[in-house]
Amino acid sequence: MNASATGIPMHPPNGASYLFDPGALCLELLTTGGPDELARWEVLHAPDDLRAWLAACRLRLSPSDVGVAEGDVGDARRLRDAILRVTRAAAHDRALPAEDVAEINRFAAKAPLVPEMAPGGTASWVCPADASQALSTVARDAVELFTGRFADRVRECGGHNCLLLFVDTSRPGRRRWCAMERCGNREKVRALRARRENQ
Repeated sequence: MNASATGIPMHPPNGASYLFDPGALCLELLTTGGPDELARWEVLHAPDDLRAWLAACRLRLSPSDVGVAEGDVGDARRLRDAILRVTRAAAHDRALPAEDVAEINRFAAKAPLVPEMAPGGTASWVCPADASQALSTVARDAVELFTGRFADRVRECGGHNCLLLFVDTSRPGRRRWCAMERCGNREKVRALRARRENQ
């Protein structure tokens, strides 16, 4: 349930679609937009938008299985923005903003989604569920990330003008890009052009 693997589908206006795996559930929420320069990518406007994200993220909650009210959209944006500021601080080795840590803790204190196991050994969530349970689960994932063994591996993509954030869970800990097929390849092409121009 929390171990995923494929990532969130990304559809940039200036390039091919690709999958982005930020390495943690809480960081998947950051793909929905945000404040300031991220506002132009905002996708959480209505309950159906939050339902769509809950289905696409590693929680894989069916839209028919989760109750989402208007107020839950604002809650999701508040939690996301707090996680964003904490993640940026961690990525740049700055102190975590106390207000945002408190906001994450407020969401984490609520009842989370309840896991269940099927006889075949597969995991799922007890449904129906509501958005506040899902947001609590996201917040608890943030607490685990920023207090756990990968807390010092939170990174910002090294690509030109890319604002995506991820946690490097690779064994060597040398991940630099949001996705190799996106920013990694673009940076390789830039470096090749620069070498050719300098010859």
